[in-house]
Amino acid sequence: MRGDDQQAGPLFSYVSLEQRVPMDHPLRSMRRMTDAALAQLSSRFERLYASTGRPSIPPEQLLRALLLQSLYSVRSERMLIEQLQYNLLFRWFVGLTMDDTVWTATTFTKNRERLLSGDIAAAFFAAVCDQARAADLLSDEHFTVDGTQLQAWASQKSFQPREDGPTDPPDDPGNPSVDFRGQKRSNKTHVSTTDPDAKLYREGNGQPAVLAYLGHVLLDNRHGLVAGACVTQATGTAERDAALGLLAGLPDRPITCGADKAYDVASYVETSRALGVTPHVAQRSRSTAIDARTTRHAGYAISQQKRKLVEQVFGWMKTTGLLRQVRHRGGGLVAWIFCFTAAAYNLTRMRRLLAA
Repeated sequence: MRGDDQQAGPLFSYVSLEQRVPMDHPLRSMRRMTDAALAQLSSRFERLYASTGRPSIPPEQLLRALLLQSLYSVRSERMLIEQLQYNLLFRWFVGLTMDDTVWTATTFTKNRERLLSGDIAAAFFAAVCDQARAADLLSDEHFTVDGTQLQAWASQKSFQPREDGPTDPPDDPGNPSVDFRGQKRSNKTHVSTTDPDAKLYREGNGQPAVLAYLGHVLLDNRHGLVAGACVTQATGTAERDAALGLLAGLPDRPITCGADKAYDVASYVETSRALGVTPHVAQRSRSTAIDARTTRHAGYAISQQKRKLVEQVFGWMKTTGLLRQVRHRGGGLVAWIFCFTAAAYNLTRMRRLLAA
């Protein structure tokens, strides 16, 4: 018999959100790992909020919502709030009921700024890594370091001279016409008025110079999990300096660290060895800072093979995590989002590893 196409829905629903999410849905295992990590941060949350006053958005719900933004490539926080209005899966993951009122985008952004001041992203990343170590997914012996360009949320028109005298009013205040032909522009003489922390950077020969940051990761070679992450200004030595900083935080034990040819510099190799790290750096064709004492071992060839895994991390963070061009301004906020996105990548990777 043909069913009746009734447009008026029932007044009440007797099916909970928990019942609507399939038991084998990938977000279920990620929700369990996320809740375990957030439980470790409870004391940090207590220090960020006053004991009196009107209750704010629970920080656990804020972080779960930001996690969904990375996992599902939601391009803006305003669109994320819109999804929470009608997406039942999103409501279940964040912890909202069917009848809970969703926050406005402005309220969400203001509450997120409080988490930025508490360095919560680094603590959440560390809690996720602790779970990976407890599950024996991190080796703590063999690593890879690399950096990638993160294009800043600033245009070339905002890159203005540091000491600029009186100028004529622009022909279009919203989008003025600018002619850079014949001008010498560098980070010493110019600065972005939109994002002063961003630097003019060229990723390689033949590539255009753009305002950017550099994101760095320390990758575990066993299962391709991120063991460390940070963001620096885009300079010629930032990759090697950031790598040494990440390596300095590792435990005092024999460690190997793979890297590409950009790290084949005597200062980096010598400092790595002083930290107790064997630098498995790809050799330059003409002059190299490493010799057969390092390259003769079988582990060197394994490190050169494993170091390609770091490109999978950058690929996921730039496509799914939408960090090819960051959506935030300021070095502190960009570093916060980068570290949090690295934690999201680890959660997706751990879900597959634990399921296997």
